[in-house]
Amino acid sequence: MEVDVTDAVWRKSSYSGPDGNCVEVAFLAGGEIAVRDTKDRGRGPVLAFGPAQWRAFLADVSAGEFARG
Repeated sequence: MEVDVTDAVWRKSSYSGPDGNCVEVAFLAGGEIAVRDTKDRGRGPVLAFGPAQWRAFLADVSAGEFARG
């Protein structure tokens, strides 16, 4: 999915740590959700999710699917 993030308002995750491992999220006008690495600030890649994909991703995170073990 390609989205225009030119006018996106980015929010830094409240779970971001002081070590620079942070992400930012933007809720776009078309209903998509965009995610980027904070330290790249517009220079790096952006992941885009549709609303259903975003809910599934958040459910997987909450279930510990991406936890380091």
